[in-house]
Amino acid sequence: MSDTAYEARIRIERTRGPHRLAYLPAHDGPVEFGVHGAIAEHYGASAAKETTTTLDYVIAATGG
Repeated sequence: MSDTAYEARIRIERTRGPHRLAYLPAHDGPVEFGVHGAIAEHYGASAAKETTTTLDYVIAATGG
């Protein structure tokens, strides 16, 4: 088995409800995650402030 090539050091901080801050390598400041639109409606979450979801990031990363 080979040595580990990369280990992501990420810190997640839950701020309120579905809203979180993620501290990612090579990124200035935290990345804000939350809910918006149909996703908020589906989960019955408050979208008083619409924010990008983790699902949005996964889809963007997969497409890249």
